[in-house]
Amino acid sequence: MSVIVTGFTTLDGIVSDPDGSAGTPHGGWAFRHGPETVAGDKFRLGAALDDGILLLGRRTWEQFSGLWPHRDDPFSTRMNAAEKLVASRTRTDLSAWGNSHLLRGDLADTVKRAERDVVVIGSLSVVRALQAADLVDEYRLLTFPTVLGEGERLFRDGPLHLECVSAEQSGAVVSAVYRR
Repeated sequence: MSVIVTGFTTLDGIVSDPDGSAGTPHGGWAFRHGPETVAGDKFRLGAALDDGILLLGRRTWEQFSGLWPHRDDPFSTRMNAAEKLVASRTRTDLSAWGNSHLLRGDLADTVKRAERDVVVIGSLSVVRALQAADLVDEYRLLTFPTVLGEGERLFRDGPLHLECVSAEQSGAVVSAVYRR
């Protein structure tokens, strides 16, 4: 079992508001390069989606549940079929997106007990909790050629030494995989 964190990041490590939905002054930076830059399985999740569990925070789940169920391309079909675990203290109705279940109990304990890969997409509060519990095994990042200078960073505490196991340019972005 591995915990895989995926996300969009700027050159200076900012991960907040890549699509502009949060309304921040610099939001939408990931989509300036066109929809093809972020479309499909850019994180090469493949079997991890088929056999693993998606772990999402409430806000990310709410945003995704309004998008993914209405799509039917191959990647969307995988996203819709995946088992989804939602970390929320306020949300109870998850019927908008199939295979979604509310996380019961402690987030870190639930992840520690998982017998399948756990994939986190976005969901910075969930990522922070997993980082604090030292549970992240791998980061799959799309780095955009943008410098914002302000916003939420993926890594706040250090040092953290990772191994780059792959890196590839795809259009405007660099897709890289880093492991512990």
